[in-house]
Amino acid sequence: MTIQLNHTIVAARDKEASARFLADMLGLEVSPLFGPFAPVEIPNGVTLDYMDTPGDIVPQHYAFLVSESDFDTIFARIQRAGLTYWADPAHSRPGEINHNDGGRGAYFDDPNGHNLEIITRPYGSGG
Repeated sequence: MTIQLNHTIVAARDKEASARFLADMLGLEVSPLFGPFAPVEIPNGVTLDYMDTPGDIVPQHYAFLVSESDFDTIFARIQRAGLTYWADPAHSRPGEINHNDGGRGAYFDDPNGHNLEIITRPYGSGG
């Protein structure tokens, strides 16, 4: 049996602005609007479908496995944008990156408070 995650819905106050934020940070494109969604397709085929959501938004966590060179590029965008970043999901180590499993990782928030993460090595891969 083959099972793959195809898409997930991401709650947003402004779906188009939120989709643009992610696309800009990761160097991706926002796909044309599809129904109530502003989709951002990740290169592995998973789509994050941003949808306007009334009321409070419960922050979620989205981690992106990237190459070393992509990490450098994305991290430079984070810094140029003046975003606060952390080495850990609890946000207790501001202004730092981590070196878990011999790679690099950083966390930053999107405009809705979702916790975004870029990592160069899968957790538990050693190193």
